[in-house]
Amino acid sequence: MAIRKLKPTTPGQRFRIAPVFDKITADKPEKSLISSVKRSGGRNNTGKMTVRNVGGGHKKRLRNIDFKRDKFDIPATVKSIEYDPNRTARIALLSYADGEKRYIISPNGLEVDTVVLSGPGVVPEVGNALPLSEIPLGTIIHNIELKPGKGGAMARSAGSYAQLVAKEGKYVTLKLPSGEMRLVLSACYATIGTVSNSDHMNVRLGKAGRNRWLGRRPRVRGVAMNPVDHPMGGGEGKSSGGHPRSRNGIYAKGQKTRKPNKYSDKMIITKRK
Repeated sequence: MAIRKLKPTTPGQRFRIAPVFDKITADKPEKSLISSVKRSGGRNNTGKMTVRNVGGGHKKRLRNIDFKRDKFDIPATVKSIEYDPNRTARIALLSYADGEKRYIISPNGLEVDTVVLSGPGVVPEVGNALPLSEIPLGTIIHNIELKPGKGGAMARSAGSYAQLVAKEGKYVTLKLPSGEMRLVLSACYATIGTVSNSDHMNVRLGKAGRNRWLGRRPRVRGVAMNPVDHPMGGGEGKSSGGHPRSRNGIYAKGQKTRKPNKYSDKMIITKRK
């Protein structure tokens, strides 16, 4: 996956760094695998705005992704690599030998007409899904389950991956890009390879309007508000606003931001750096 720097023909193009869609082989999604999405605009079921800076944006249809990979020992051929407006990674359309079609997150290097498999005893090649207990040490994986049969939950965004570093008993040890080392049940499934579109992190939108197309509205800084609206607001001239904190007065620095999860925390060997 590559990116391109555009010629500065307009002010919006001057700083824009855009993705290249040369790997994408289909323009329209598979009709049987899409569903409509009702956008909330940040409002709850009573119409009250509960999330700010959300609204507008281009209309999108949801592609139903198979995170479970539970069609075991049935070969599937990659029919196309497609763009998905709902995620940073590319998706691949699989056509199974029994006629069923499913979308999966496309790993880096997956090509059209490649045959992929899932299930125990499968060869650990790019795009194949198998239990962590059968994956060789040092292998790069993505779309990792945290509970057997629930579907992939970790390493699903563009360019992300984890590495299998150890096996002991009914658990395996994974090293995540954040530096965190954690235990996962060896019965959980994962897919071989790195998630596609690894250059997504280098994309620059170039203009404010492109953010609006993505459904992101402008965000006003706390120091620019009045004291009645934000703890950091007010002051004569351009005041710094004191200690960084949220609209509700919760400090942004110097305290833990991760809520304790007893089940998850006991699985962490080394915390993220």
